[in-house]
Amino acid sequence: MNPLDIPLLREKINLLPDRPGSYQMKDKDGTIIYVGKAKSLLKRVKQYFTRTQSGKVFRMVQEIRDFDIIETQTEKEALLLEISLIHKYYPKYNIMLMDDKMYPYIALRKGGDPYLKISRNDKEKGYLYFGPYPNSSMAYKMIDLLNKIYPMRKCRNLPKKPCLYYHMGQCLAPCIRTIPKEDYEKMVKDVTLFLKGETNDVVRMLETEMKEKAKNLEFERAKEIKDVLLAIENVTTRQKVMFEDHVDRDVVSYSIREGYICVVFLLYRKGVLLGKNVYVEELEDDIDDFLENMIVQFYQNHPHPKELIVPHSSLSSVLTEALGFDAVSPTRGKRKDLLAMALENSRQMLDEHFQTARLKDDVLALLVELQNKLGLKKTPLDIELYDNSHTQGAECVGAMVKFINGEKAPSLYRKYKIRQENSQDDLASMREVLSRRFARLVEEKAKLPDLILVDGGENQCQVALECKEEYHVDIAICGLKKNEKHETDSLLNADTGEVIPLDRKSPLFFLLMRMQDEVHRYAISYHRSLREKSAFKTIYDDIEGIGPKRKRTLLELYPTIDSLKGITKDELEQVVPAEVAKKILDKRNLFFQARKGEKQG
Repeated sequence: MNPLDIPLLREKINLLPDRPGSYQMKDKDGTIIYVGKAKSLLKRVKQYFTRTQSGKVFRMVQEIRDFDIIETQTEKEALLLEISLIHKYYPKYNIMLMDDKMYPYIALRKGGDPYLKISRNDKEKGYLYFGPYPNSSMAYKMIDLLNKIYPMRKCRNLPKKPCLYYHMGQCLAPCIRTIPKEDYEKMVKDVTLFLKGETNDVVRMLETEMKEKAKNLEFERAKEIKDVLLAIENVTTRQKVMFEDHVDRDVVSYSIREGYICVVFLLYRKGVLLGKNVYVEELEDDIDDFLENMIVQFYQNHPHPKELIVPHSSLSSVLTEALGFDAVSPTRGKRKDLLAMALENSRQMLDEHFQTARLKDDVLALLVELQNKLGLKKTPLDIELYDNSHTQGAECVGAMVKFINGEKAPSLYRKYKIRQENSQDDLASMREVLSRRFARLVEEKAKLPDLILVDGGENQCQVALECKEEYHVDIAICGLKKNEKHETDSLLNADTGEVIPLDRKSPLFFLLMRMQDEVHRYAISYHRSLREKSAFKTIYDDIEGIGPKRKRTLLELYPTIDSLKGITKDELEQVVPAEVAKKILDKRNLFFQARKGEKQG
């Protein structure tokens, strides 16, 4: 159907003003499916219905049955309004950057007994911040190196007696004596200089000490110092300064191929290339609008540089206004060279995308397929998944992850510490989590998800239905049903009781598995974080043949009792001897039998 055949649309198009603003495209149900901005609402909106479209834009236009507009004074206001509306309505045809990737900082505590830690932001008071670093691994290596050079406090909670670091000469032991203030002030100054790249003094000091130790035949200590010197050299050579002005600046470029666009952000901090962020998306028809939208969204969740290098001069002015820092489009010199390097990166990454993934699965089409299988009234664009995690009832937690338009939305995830006493009862834990979630949605009059997926069969679905009825929320509910091997093989429509088999080779199956894996990962990571903060009994305790080292390995691989579901003896034997694997599985089976008996009782 041609949308121009609809009288209402023809009328509204003729009334469009030649002014900047935001427009919101709607489908037959009145749902906003796309939000855009324009310098001229008249010209931009009209183009959708008068030009030949293809790909995603064509599919969107076929669904349009109405639209609204909001006029603004300037293009900057239109751009900021567009971003605000996107994050309010999550339209299915808009690009939304939901990776929430944040680079880590090294934080040096200034007061008291100074120590180093990793921080995901630079806002907490009482610390000096350095970075950000390309990844946590590099930041931890730097902290490990500094802890070997400077005798700073290592323990977050001070013990009652000196630890091993004190006896190794790597800590001044503030746990048993007061350290003079001037000693700490000098240490903070030295560490600060090191993290700023001024390592010459410490290198000379260590070289002198290494020679003295070798002269005194203390070869083992001399070798340790030599290793530290090599680590310093490795760190400093990796941090190659590209700009002597040490200004924080980012570079954005893009490449287009076969209707897809790859956008690359190169991030420079203090003149050093920190890393890059890459996004591959189906191309919309106006590249400048697309890039403006993506860049503004990117800097809502990432630190702002002092300068942003962009590929077009048409982007510079509006981005400078919208972002609050300089956006420039160079024509020559070193900045132009950086733009060329970013372009080469985008071409390479787009080629890699086609070679490895080809075209991504049409996620929206898969969600329509899911709608049809479940007989839902609307396409489930907003999906929530729930899971619980615990170890023999200890540190029991619940987790919710959200997928918008088939993509992860980490900023909307939620985690729950289970309050009810019988934390081994998975159904009771599920009831508590859903009740708390539904109560919050009702209280805040928030937008309800289109679909809830629970990890389980009839019992879990029944609990979800009871919670739904109690709080009077209109949400479709479905279970990811497992077979006797604890493998997901079908969907259970909670409202109708229908079991829908899944083709285990189908794209929809793999989409659901990605979603299921994500909620498992999120629940287990939250459980693990709580477990590490407290001491409690695990399933591996009191099993002959499992010492501290083997226990740590098992907890890394199978951190919770539920993570042992479906694990075979052959798999466990890759980690522990056969007799130990049998003992673990016997203990696991006894636990699940006891849990089953509690539920039946």
